[in-house]
Amino acid sequence: MSLTYILDEHGNPVQEHDFVTWADWFMNTDRIIAREEINGVIVSTVFLGSDLIHGGTELFETMIFGGVNDGAQIRYDTREHALQGHAKAVIIVMNKKGSESND
Repeated sequence: MSLTYILDEHGNPVQEHDFVTWADWFMNTDRIIAREEINGVIVSTVFLGSDLIHGGTELFETMIFGGVNDGAQIRYDTREHALQGHAKAVIIVMNKKGSESND
């Protein structure tokens, strides 16, 4: 059984037992927590709404699109950890921007 979650008014995950309610919320809500573009590389952190792998513990995800770290991702258990991880990913991308021509 999949655990489904929505965000409350403070941005914290709360379990949503009704699948139709969850699906409506999921399809009609901006789930982007943070997004940066650095020289064409995108760092995006989103609320996933469910965690099929870990049973509801890792509901946020940061991914890097483009550059030398293309496809890198990490998941988090809280919004706070996700924002901290997003900031670290941005620093990684900023530090790697010049190394693309050397790889």
